[in-house]
Amino acid sequence: MTRSVLIADRAVGDGQPPYLVAELSANHNGEIERALRIMELAKTAGVDAVKLQTYTADTMTIDSDSPDFLIEGGLWDGYSLYDLYSEASTPWEWHAQLFEKGRELGITVFSTPFDESAVDFLETFDPPAYKIASFEATDLPLVRRVAATGKPIIASTGMSTPEEIGELVETARSAGTKDLILLHCISSYPAPVEDTNLRTIRHMAETFDVVVGLSDHTLGTTVAIAGVSAGAALIEKHVTLQRSDGGPDAAFSLEPPEILSMVENCNTAWLALGHVNYDRTPSEKANLKFRRSIYATADIAAGETLTKDNIRSIRPGLGLPPKYIDTILGQQSVKAITRGTPISWALLYPGQIP
Repeated sequence: MTRSVLIADRAVGDGQPPYLVAELSANHNGEIERALRIMELAKTAGVDAVKLQTYTADTMTIDSDSPDFLIEGGLWDGYSLYDLYSEASTPWEWHAQLFEKGRELGITVFSTPFDESAVDFLETFDPPAYKIASFEATDLPLVRRVAATGKPIIASTGMSTPEEIGELVETARSAGTKDLILLHCISSYPAPVEDTNLRTIRHMAETFDVVVGLSDHTLGTTVAIAGVSAGAALIEKHVTLQRSDGGPDAAFSLEPPEILSMVENCNTAWLALGHVNYDRTPSEKANLKFRRSIYATADIAAGETLTKDNIRSIRPGLGLPPKYIDTILGQQSVKAITRGTPISWALLYPGQIP
């Protein structure tokens, strides 16, 4: 079965090059000019889309120093949830300029809403798709609200059990979503390579009958490229101008040269996948002569018996295939054969092929 989703004017899914999404996230570091520059580098690198995140600290959590609201360990150790989201959020007043920049650059822009008010706000910009974050994958009321827009949904599945993924899929479809992409995801920042289990991608596609991609939080580009080979139709990666500039997501984000490398190598990996094919490719045909075949390795007189002393399997491949060597050993030549002549049936069985 062919699975495909249309985002803006770009088909995503079976038979299509990987759809590459640059996640801006918090890498604007509070500067809109930096956000715009990241969009520019994404376009230059050949990325298909830039993804934003739409929330405020107050729509995500409450300002509290209670232990429940403090982060212990990991990349954001010591932050309160409120402080982290205050620093990381993309100001809502920037959105108009960011969407306009996307139109100017000719690159798709969409966002992750984290509550229903963000969906209402984003609808004013008519985005071509919506993203559901891993941490919101079990927020089924939010999924229903996004599905009600009729736009394609891209949903990350980090931390989700198969049952939870099934609930997300059923909720989205029953609420009106026809086009759904699930992203295999490890919600760890950065994610250990050994945790990525990319074989899950094809299993997820078959289990839920959807287009499946990869939201990759590992360091570098290797896993993203491997993800394409594992069947990912969409690759999402966090991007930044320079990791040393800091910011909540900088440590696991790609810098410009890495983004360009990822785009080139993901597309190369996709080209290499091709299709199931046992035919000789055009590039192989000229090299058929370098196979082995049976040749006269000494002059052979008419009526002389073929032996291991006067025929052998050697390169090039213009004579009989090596599999016939035992068949023709002991046969007599019907004509003289000069050393270096490829052996053919006509030299042994005139007018017939055994």
